[in-house]
Amino acid sequence: MNSKIAEIRSSYTLSSLDIEDAGEDPVSFFQKWFQEAVLSEVAEVNAMTLATASKDGRPDARTVLLKGITNDSFVFYTNYESRKGKELDENPRACLVFFWSELERQVRIEGSVSKVSRGESEEYFHSRPRESQIGAVTSPQSEEIPDRKFLEDRYQKLSSQYEGKEIDLPGNWGGYAVHPERIEFWQGRSSRLHDRIVFEKKSDSSWRKFRIAP
Repeated sequence: MNSKIAEIRSSYTLSSLDIEDAGEDPVSFFQKWFQEAVLSEVAEVNAMTLATASKDGRPDARTVLLKGITNDSFVFYTNYESRKGKELDENPRACLVFFWSELERQVRIEGSVSKVSRGESEEYFHSRPRESQIGAVTSPQSEEIPDRKFLEDRYQKLSSQYEGKEIDLPGNWGGYAVHPERIEFWQGRSSRLHDRIVFEKKSDSSWRKFRIAP
């Protein structure tokens, strides 16, 4: 089994990334790459790994969905009482990773995190399908539950309770914004000599751009 895993490899030959191509604004360049991924019909194009850590440095990661870019910050939504919510309360820093295998590209975003306004959370919450709104109210995310039936029964009860009514935004649910301080663009290349272009935010909020070794 281990030998078979070790033999899995791909050759990256689709494109290249020159430092001049990235421009001077990493968020704008991310949006360009994101649009190219959309046009290329990348599956789950807005899926991103969200890495957090507890106050004692214990790492944690999971896949969430990017739901917007506001004021050059990357926004996602979740239950504030979930494990990631508690970790972000303790240690409000995170890393996001996008991997678009169809384009042989990866983007890593590191930065501080803050909650978006309740108004923004309400606007997004009510734009979701009604079933997803009820699901958010139903689930005590990351908490131990007795069985699947617990969720299904609770979902049915709340569906009946809210029939014909607007579903209020739960107080423990809303958005986070990741404010980037470092963004790395990775383009796969042959012979593992990948292109890696990094932007780091300086004290005056401008960006320093440089290439790093693969």
